[in-house]
Amino acid sequence: MKKNKFSWILFVSRRFANIDRSGRSAITSHLASLGICFGVMTLIIVISVMNGFQMSFIDAIMEVSSYHVRAASVSDNKIEDFVEFCKKSDSVKSVVPFMEAQSLVVSKSAKESAALIRAVPKDVFSSDSGFKKQLSLVRGSFNLESRDGKDFVILGSSLAGQLGVKPGETINLLALSGGNDVDLLSDDRLFTVAGIFHTGYAEINSGYAFINYEAGQKYFGSSVKKMYGIKLKDSSLSERFIQNIKNHFPDIECESWKSYNRSFFGALRVEKNMLMLFVFLIFIVVCINIFNGMRRIVYERRSEISILSAIGGKKSLIQAIFILRGLLTGIYGAVPGLILGLFVSIRISWIFRFLSNVCYWLSYFFVMLVSPENIAYVHENPMFLVYSRLPARIVLHEVLLITFFGIFSSLAASFFASRGILKIKAAEVLHDE
Repeated sequence: MKKNKFSWILFVSRRFANIDRSGRSAITSHLASLGICFGVMTLIIVISVMNGFQMSFIDAIMEVSSYHVRAASVSDNKIEDFVEFCKKSDSVKSVVPFMEAQSLVVSKSAKESAALIRAVPKDVFSSDSGFKKQLSLVRGSFNLESRDGKDFVILGSSLAGQLGVKPGETINLLALSGGNDVDLLSDDRLFTVAGIFHTGYAEINSGYAFINYEAGQKYFGSSVKKMYGIKLKDSSLSERFIQNIKNHFPDIECESWKSYNRSFFGALRVEKNMLMLFVFLIFIVVCINIFNGMRRIVYERRSEISILSAIGGKKSLIQAIFILRGLLTGIYGAVPGLILGLFVSIRISWIFRFLSNVCYWLSYFFVMLVSPENIAYVHENPMFLVYSRLPARIVLHEVLLITFFGIFSSLAASFFASRGILKIKAAEVLHDE
């Protein structure tokens, strides 16, 4: 019985669609599908680019600076047990001991800059895959091991630019906020620049420097706070892992990345939510257009609806005919929008380079026609090169949510627009006809 009802709905809907393809309703339907298509495509592209920007920041912060869990106040007699406990956990990727202190760094050319000096194990670049992936060496090498009586340092790219130094040159940690047993100011904390790195987060590039852990113990003093950075396979499990640590080591202080970077990540979340809200307004406009178009179609089909009611068709089944049409309108718009959005997001670099070439040759052609003497001043627009470097990261559940919302918006508009069918009285309509 249900199969027969559905077949009847499909049959009548197909007949209406065949008639409307040659009428005014066809334009309304096509424009509605086109609006959903562009809405889905635009939202996927915008969200993918926004994810690319934000995740480049977040990845750099989590892998280079913050870690997923920070542990401190680990007593000397529990260090081995704590590290072994972390390494045996299935959720842990790496455990890195580190110390850090604020410093005023001075170069030989008397240029100075504030920086956070972090002391890490000399093998951190090879033992921590996430750290190595996010920290790209611009010049030199990541070799912190002391040799020939020299201590070495790795500087962020912007920090090295502010100091005007390159690999092989020497810097001095003039002021250092270490322990109570070290001098605040000193001319003897000399380090040779071994390498210069770059990450996806500007503050790390301009304010971070890495030295050997042994050098940190030597220059920071014995009272400096020793910490352990723990990276998890799933960052969302940080709170659970902290609770697990508390159960085994109650005296250890732990902090999750969610609290350590709360203000920054909160600002990124608000930015993304506001952007999604603005772009979702596209669907609101499309819904209104579909609603008005469907109401007009229902009004134009009053006589057919009355005939269907007179021969025994239920109002709910007749309404389902128009709801099905709205569903198909949404699918015809959302699926192409999904495909186009994914294509542009994946090939965004190639697309902007292509547009750059098109604009350049069009400009070249018209300048040749109008003013050939100025042809030497025609250049490619540098902004296209900037746009071509836009990162894009596609998140599956967000893409599916956008696509389903595009279909649902059309379905909802059709449902509310077709409710007028329930108020149509067949006898009155047929009498007027």
